[in-house]
Amino acid sequence: MTQETDSTTGTEFTVERVLAEAAHILAEPAEDIDPAENLFDRGMDSVRMMSLMERWRAAGAEVEFADLAEEPTIQAWVTLLNR
Repeated sequence: MTQETDSTTGTEFTVERVLAEAAHILAEPAEDIDPAENLFDRGMDSVRMMSLMERWRAAGAEVEFADLAEEPTIQAWVTLLNR
């Protein structure tokens, strides 16, 4: 899997990390979720997504809710979190 680092904060938002956090909030095993899968199809909703967003912001990510909602996949989120 791909590892990307945010060079401004040093915080790593890897596919594994984002997948684990999303799986936890969805109460599903991470290995059951495809990183390219639309998480809304897995039960992700705005409240859960907001919770993840706040966690990631606290860790240094500069991400907006609308950006996460536009493409709700682990792969897309890792790209957003690391820009």
